[in-house]
Amino acid sequence: MRYLPHTKDDIDSMLETIGKPSIDSLFDSIPDKLKTKEPLDLPQALTEWELDDHMHNVEQSIIASGLCTYFIGAGSYDHYIPHAVKYLISRSEFMTAYTPYQPEVSQGTLQGIYEFQTMITQLTGMDVATASHYDCGTALAEALLIALKKKKKKKVAVSALIHPAHKQIINTYLNPAGYEMLEIPFDENGRTDFSKVPDDDIAAIAVQSPNFFGNIEKLEQAKNACDEKKVFFIASFTEALSLGLLKSPGSYGADLVAGEGQSFGLAKSFGGPGLGLLAGTNKQMRNLPGRLVGKTKDSNGDRGYVLTLATREQHIRREKASSNICSNNGLNALTAAMYLASVGKTGIRKIAQQNHDKAVYLRKKLSEAGFTFPFETEFFNEFIAKAPEGFADTRKRLIEDRCLYAGLDIGQYFPDFKDHYLFCATEKVKKEDMDNLALEVKAL
Repeated sequence: MRYLPHTKDDIDSMLETIGKPSIDSLFDSIPDKLKTKEPLDLPQALTEWELDDHMHNVEQSIIASGLCTYFIGAGSYDHYIPHAVKYLISRSEFMTAYTPYQPEVSQGTLQGIYEFQTMITQLTGMDVATASHYDCGTALAEALLIALKKKKKKKVAVSALIHPAHKQIINTYLNPAGYEMLEIPFDENGRTDFSKVPDDDIAAIAVQSPNFFGNIEKLEQAKNACDEKKVFFIASFTEALSLGLLKSPGSYGADLVAGEGQSFGLAKSFGGPGLGLLAGTNKQMRNLPGRLVGKTKDSNGDRGYVLTLATREQHIRREKASSNICSNNGLNALTAAMYLASVGKTGIRKIAQQNHDKAVYLRKKLSEAGFTFPFETEFFNEFIAKAPEGFADTRKRLIEDRCLYAGLDIGQYFPDFKDHYLFCATEKVKKEDMDNLALEVKAL
């Protein structure tokens, strides 16, 4: 209690008011067997400069992402973040993840979220977007829950090429509630085989494009399969920058779109936090979970922004709410809005083109070095490659000696793809890094 500003007299007065003899008595409800009996084994206190040295030493023992070269994406991508975005988002007036309920004191934050929603609808081709979610996995699970509730079914069909972590999240959401996730297999081209959608009575079909293998899915086939079975069409993505080149999911007739927005100005940050994007048609507006910011006018006729359609939410309707999600990644959503405003429509297309072109070049160099490729399918900035014999040792050495991460071993997710790696190239990857990687492999 030494860091609390209360004097002994203050503490005694408060204890007397609530009828407790001591601070320890506040914890009488905790069983003795759960209480720590011995003092905590903590190091001696440090001076400020000693603590500064200690933290510096800890910092040096951790590899910072900016010092390494990555040929890995798989849902978390190493993109350039404009310095203007880094500066603006660090300002104190923006530094909150809290959703503003009080419009009279939160117009700036509310407008920022409104602008974010507008940009996401333009990118996804949908009518309405929420004020963001935790990450793509939770947004996708929420989209599937909408379908299950609206269709009054117990099962959904999900592409086997949706990110493995997202499939785990979906199961975590659905299984306790008595719902079931069925998988749709993929074909010889590394795309979802929509001719093999389970015949079970399902509520939705969900597909990710680009998929986990990096391949671009045939969303028109997904739409046809959904129409045939009269189910929800849910489109997903983990690489938001792909929308700079690819047609939007909304243009294919998606009912709901769930995605990961980390590529829009958010650092990898050792794996999180991310930015869940969730958008839908006007028909799904009241089914969407989380926050929606709307534009209105006040009593003087001036423009203003407010949280709207709040009857969907947990804090209003409790068990009738569309979801238990009761917050949004406000700071990350604002970061994404700043990023998109900074690069603009032309910029996002150019950055996306660089991603694709560099990935094509990397694939070419790896082919020359002895890699083979199981799929000849269109991709964005990721692709699967089978490594030549001995590559695993070279890959380990490159990590240890040069902090260069050459692909993700996907055998851990797909056992049939032993010695296959998922490679990624973003705009930050240099040509000489790709050339040097190919030379290392050739030297095997």
